[in-house]
Amino acid sequence: MAAVGRLPGAAAALLLALLCLAGTSAATNVTYDHRALVIDGVRRVLVSGSIHYPRSTPDMWPGLMQKAKDGGLDMVETYVFWDAHEPVRGQYDFEGRNDLVRFVKAAADAGLYVHLRIGPYVCAEWNYGGFPLWLHFIPGIKFRTDNEPFKTEMQRFTEKVVATMKGAGLYASQGGPIILSQIENEYGNIDASYGAPGKSYIRWAAGMAVALDTGVPWVMCQQADAPAPLINTCNGFYCDQFTPSLPSSPKLWTENWSGWFLSFGGAVPYRPTEDLAFAVARFYQRGGTLQNYYMYHGGTNFGRSSGGPFISTSYDYDAPIDEYGLVRQPKWGHLRDVHKAIKMCEPALIATDPSYMSLGQNAEAHVYKTGSLCAAFLANIDNQSDKTVTFNGKAYKLPAWSVSILPDCTNVVLNTAQINSQVASTQMRNLGFSTQASDGSSVEAELASSTWSYAVEPVGITKENAMTKPGLMEQINTTADASDFLWYSTSIVVAAGEPYLNGSQSNLLVNSLGHVLQVFINGKFAGNV
Repeated sequence: MAAVGRLPGAAAALLLALLCLAGTSAATNVTYDHRALVIDGVRRVLVSGSIHYPRSTPDMWPGLMQKAKDGGLDMVETYVFWDAHEPVRGQYDFEGRNDLVRFVKAAADAGLYVHLRIGPYVCAEWNYGGFPLWLHFIPGIKFRTDNEPFKTEMQRFTEKVVATMKGAGLYASQGGPIILSQIENEYGNIDASYGAPGKSYIRWAAGMAVALDTGVPWVMCQQADAPAPLINTCNGFYCDQFTPSLPSSPKLWTENWSGWFLSFGGAVPYRPTEDLAFAVARFYQRGGTLQNYYMYHGGTNFGRSSGGPFISTSYDYDAPIDEYGLVRQPKWGHLRDVHKAIKMCEPALIATDPSYMSLGQNAEAHVYKTGSLCAAFLANIDNQSDKTVTFNGKAYKLPAWSVSILPDCTNVVLNTAQINSQVASTQMRNLGFSTQASDGSSVEAELASSTWSYAVEPVGITKENAMTKPGLMEQINTTADASDFLWYSTSIVVAAGEPYLNGSQSNLLVNSLGHVLQVFINGKFAGNV
């Protein structure tokens, strides 16, 4: 800066401006064609993974991003949670676990792109699908259809999110990491129920999003009639057979389910590593160029954010990075190896479309060949029997339900059913206190003496909030989502001489959708369902 100080004023100002420009990231041009997203004029083969910022903590974000990068990911994907950001109409929260700007910057710091799925309806096993409760009480509102009160609020929040991202310079067109955005979410699964207003709503949502001028492509997942220029994408356990509705769109997979969510009382979900790797390889084998794991890190449903039906506080999802931010082996390591093998094929994958070749019953090859470039995927889609096939005059053994990847059309660098990554398990141990005590107060005493914090939510009926009304009440209107509990109490007086008491057993029939029923006779607990 000493040299700048000796220059004339105008020259010094010009040089200082140039130095400032040199310190900023260059804008990135993101488009697409029928084969792939095109970044600065180059088609890309991309691997992505979902990490939700409210389901983790800011202190975790750098580590999660680095593990994603080390696992071979190019991009992270997240929903934007409306209820978290606008709990009160017009009052926004972008702090702490809701600090979306910090989250996106953490991805950029790790060298990752970002796909921002604004929704703003997200489902995601999240309370109220991500809608803030106050939306429910707007007069005349109907959600996710051609309804002016809803569209007004949806557009206002979407504009807020886009403005926040633009204000921080986070879109690729500004030199930031966001290369893709989503509007709405899996609407194609339900739009038939809305009829013509649903179709016009989708056209409106697409037009509204494009008009925000983010400089990056927009997608609609599970929406076969997504209006151009939006890209319709696939969600599911397998998306290799998915075909975009428009010939100008690339084949994108926004949700490859790495496991499943956990329900209270249900079995812990598990998806075999070999099956997940098979699904990934098949997708790229059959023309895909971007797939995203849902989830790559599932995390935790903090507070009362978990939705229904009966979704647990854990959102681990059997993901490659577990709920606590630890890599899950061998899933994380084997998928890293799969990503490496696919990236070895990238020059051929982006240069041409695949050609199909039968290798016998339930066995096939897809070959990407142009000029000196050649990459091949050999698949055995029989889930019971191994096979030996002949490809280009050479024999290859294919285990059941597997794909072999040949970046040079000759040598196998990886087979999805053969895991070379280490196997590891995580064991949670007691830290000196017990939550198994039968007396609730003793549990609280143990917790109070530990380093854990806790909250007790009042359960039951009190004089302060009790009311008497005929019939059942609507849950949201009654509780305003301040509690997950709505308790009903009724009593029946049976005279000593009534026939009801005859016999050794009497049945009580309650027509209700109540989740839990407790029965007391003369103040003594009699049973529950």
